Amino acid sequence: MTEKELQERLKRFAISIVKFGESLPKTAGFRTVKDQIVRCGPSCAANYRAACRPKSTPDFISKLGTVEEELDETMFWLEFAVGLSDAQRPVVAPFWKEGNELLSIIVASINTAKRRKK
Repeated sequence: MTEKELQERLKRFAISIVKFGESLPKTAGFRTVKDQIVRCGPSCAANYRAACRPKSTPDFISKLGTVEEELDETMFWLEFAVGLSDAQRPVVAPFWKEGNELLSIIVASINTAKRRKK
């Protein structure tokens, strides 16, 4: 997968996460999920874009670390939504699958960059 392809994939994921957040019930618990997930979901894509313009290898690794953190937080809020209502499970499942795949790609990229740095 090229850098541009991953940028596009993360952007599509971010857009789908925002749309998911907007579709959630208007209860207090789901408002919390929406408020959080519409921040961290797009942050994954934005931070990856920034990582593609690093000042150095350590900067690249650091920025990818931020992407990893934001993806992990997105995954948490997806889990939380299912915890609030199991009816969300089938809706969350494709986001969960894509998020895990993206997280695996980012972690592998971090590990590769660290190995190359040595």
